Amino acid sequence: MKRILSCVAPLIVAPAIAHAATAHVEIDNAWVHVTRVNFAPHEKVAPRDFRESVVVYLSDNGSHKDGETGHFAAGSRAEENTTDHAVEEIIVELKSKAPPFPPHSYTRDPVKLDAEHHLVDFENDRVRVLRTILVPHLKSPLHDHPAYVVVYLTELHTTMAITGGKTVDNPRHKGDVAWRDAMQHATENIGPQTASEIQIELK
Repeated sequence: MKRILSCVAPLIVAPAIAHAATAHVEIDNAWVHVTRVNFAPHEKVAPRDFRESVVVYLSDNGSHKDGETGHFAAGSRAEENTTDHAVEEIIVELKSKAPPFPPHSYTRDPVKLDAEHHLVDFENDRVRVLRTILVPHLKSPLHDHPAYVVVYLTELHTTMAITGGKTVDNPRHKGDVAWRDAMQHATENIGPQTASEIQIELK
């Protein structure tokens, strides 16, 4: 699956038309503001100011493919859907002056333990964007995450074995979004198809 490189400059698009994309807040806490945005065919949206952000594209919008991610520095940004179909994306804005996270030991990095199935799309001093790919019946090794936002790119049915003996059943649909506190777990894909998700880890 193609991954997009980090983008540090605002997008430059044609002048905006009067319509505005439909936006719905998925998560808003002390650390992130997460919005689901839907664009009509050929919709152009006027520039607005964003915090530093990670965008997960859930559709091909003419400039980004379904499943790609992008990182953007804080600043004004405009977007355009150049296709004949509606598109959707998830925007994860990183809040400034966020409170520190509770102490947590990160000794089991999934990228080091299972690099084949945990790929780094982007990393800087505030965030690491992981792409996790789980083929059917694959079980990841026990690993750690700091607090993170997860965006599901496909239909998915996994179980998460969490330290302490608890197992969580985790069926998800493409486009679902969730917040997770720092955790240590092992994940198994019990579904019939290869599953993929984006994990936006906060530092």
